[in-house]
Amino acid sequence: MIAEPFAPRSLAPGGVVRVQWLGTAGFAIEHAGTVVLIDPYLTRASLRRCLLDRLVPDAVAIARHAPRADAIIAGHTHFDHALDIPAIALRTGATVLGSRSAVALCRASGVPLARVRDIEPAPGGEPVVAEVGPFHLRFVPSAHSRLLLGRVPFPGDISDCDQIPRRAGRYRCGAVFAVEIRVAGRLLVHLGSAELVEAGLGRTEPDLLLLCVAGWTASRDFPERVARALSPRAVLFSHWDNFFLPLERPAVALPAVQGARLAERLARASRDVKLGVLPLLGEVWI
Repeated sequence: MIAEPFAPRSLAPGGVVRVQWLGTAGFAIEHAGTVVLIDPYLTRASLRRCLLDRLVPDAVAIARHAPRADAIIAGHTHFDHALDIPAIALRTGATVLGSRSAVALCRASGVPLARVRDIEPAPGGEPVVAEVGPFHLRFVPSAHSRLLLGRVPFPGDISDCDQIPRRAGRYRCGAVFAVEIRVAGRLLVHLGSAELVEAGLGRTEPDLLLLCVAGWTASRDFPERVARALSPRAVLFSHWDNFFLPLERPAVALPAVQGARLAERLARASRDVKLGVLPLLGEVWI
């Protein structure tokens, strides 16, 4: 166990922002009828399919677990973050916000150009911001953990999407973003990879940090840098689960996550921080 499970109302008994974990780094965040999805990966293809076959979004899982969305954010474009985004956008009419790689993937999948927004800033420019209903979003350039023998898995951009469905390895990482989400007086930060670029974040002190833990040991002093850069009040761990297993099964930790060690170091580096996890498709309110 990485940390104790959060009960739905454990962070704020009168919470008005619903946060649901969709597995891997995926979340659905809802307030006042507006739904923002981040890195929703619901298909959860088996390891065999990922190694040998072209990947196709699971339309049944998408219809069941992502019935509504006003906006979909792609933190980066590895398959376990971006595979289902075009299909969800086509089904719900949501606007997609992501890198040039995410834009290429969506356009090739038939998502109308008017509903796809490139959030990569101009060289030397300020982070891009966007408004979605009551949500104020800020996209801070970030980095991916070098978890594969000291390297980022599948680096580079997606530029040629003529053949969709694609194999897992063709979902290149693209640009990586941390996302600051302000809604109803709350601040959430989503880190979709176990790495960060401190300079763009500042000491934001989010009410809830949605923290990817896969490969965290490959990022130098990761828990201490997270605590120093963000000083979160609460941390919800994500991307610790074996995403080759279907959503219908209980979450099983990935090998070598070392969750207890991460939680201990983060708690030691942070003051009075609450640490927790959710079951697959579980929710917490802030």
